[in-house]
Amino acid sequence: MKHLNTIGRYWRNKYGEKVYKIPISISGFTCPNIDGTVAKGGCTFCENESFSPNLKDNSKFKLNLLSTENPYLENQLKQLQMQFEATRDVLKNKFGAKKFIVYFQSFTNTYAPLATLKALYEKALSFDNVVGLSIGTRTDCITDETLDYLAELSQTKEIWVEYGIQSIYDETLEKINRGHGYDNIKDWIKKTKEKDLLVCGHMIFGLPDETQEMMLKGVEESVKLGIDSIKFHPLYVVENTLLTIDYKQGDFHPISQEEYIDTLIKSIKMLPENVSISRVTAGISDSTLLDPSWCNNKHKQMHNIKQALLKEELIY
Repeated sequence: MKHLNTIGRYWRNKYGEKVYKIPISISGFTCPNIDGTVAKGGCTFCENESFSPNLKDNSKFKLNLLSTENPYLENQLKQLQMQFEATRDVLKNKFGAKKFIVYFQSFTNTYAPLATLKALYEKALSFDNVVGLSIGTRTDCITDETLDYLAELSQTKEIWVEYGIQSIYDETLEKINRGHGYDNIKDWIKKTKEKDLLVCGHMIFGLPDETQEMMLKGVEESVKLGIDSIKFHPLYVVENTLLTIDYKQGDFHPISQEEYIDTLIKSIKMLPENVSISRVTAGISDSTLLDPSWCNNKHKQMHNIKQALLKEELIY
């Protein structure tokens, strides 16, 4: 039996104890795929409240890379502190958690002027027992200036940049209304690694018209980019997304659980030892999920995945 190199084991080896990720959702953040800068309507699968159910951002004010002011910064800093403290207390009481990574999760968390990013990131790093940050973003929403700043932070703290790769195929990226091509992904991951920053790449299995061979090639090429960790997600259909239209018209059929797990295991087996696994599946357990139904029970998903891995003598 072989224990897989999960992000949890990586952190335990590095810090001598379990490190807990605290997800944060800050109002006022959006992405160029939603605000119309590069596309309209967002990625076809994206309805961000579905991915972060605690986020109910009804604010009219939205940041972007060209914003010259941020009148809501103080409110954002308060949100950050309140969310961190609430989740930290739960984790401490339930698990005895002592060390934390602050995870800027919802929307695109570098899509704002550097002054705002500095204020938020430095506030997060000021909390007791925070060992680092993980910043979810897109490769078309990062700047050289921001990378230089993150490189400075990484001298004393652990800094992860989480990029949504999703697919390496331009035709797929166009189908999902991504707003950029694979060359953009390659260029910015290369730049990020040149700054010695840690990169986690997100891959989606079951994207429109992608075969298993294409998905596995996507993992192979992503690893070649030098990513340090990887997240695997199945594509599922939730209400209020562009994908819903194709699904209801019969033009999109979600990946089956059997194919997903088979693709996942083949992908894991091709990962080099230095690439950790940050996530092996995803789902949503409320009424907005349309299909596939197997994505509505994360506990059952994990059980099935772990059992399939055990048959390959792999322990997650």
